[in-house]
Amino acid sequence: KHLQAALGDPGEKISDEDHRVAVTVEEKAFHFQMKRGISIDEHINTTQKLLTDLVNVDVKIDEEDNVIFLLNSLPEEEYETFILTLINGRQSLNYNEVFAALVNYEVRR
Repeated sequence: KHLQAALGDPGEKISDEDHRVAVTVEEKAFHFQMKRGISIDEHINTTQKLLTDLVNVDVKIDEEDNVIFLLNSLPEEEYETFILTLINGRQSLNYNEVFAALVNYEVRR
């Protein structure tokens, strides 16, 4: 299912609790940004938890969406050059490659 179906297809009955959970997860996803003062490891763990929560409410997310979600959650002022360098010339991005590149970037900072 896509997010709209998880939130409630008019022809499909879902419980109020399931609807509340899906809406809460959607809100978190739309407003998700890396918090200042936390490590990239903590942020990646939080990102993974949120992506898992989305899957648990039957939202299908492919690997490239995971990558975009993670990269878009990074503060632009700190990670803009990293992101531009990472995506330059690539047709697709692998989540594990992005994860490794982020960890390496943080080690070098």
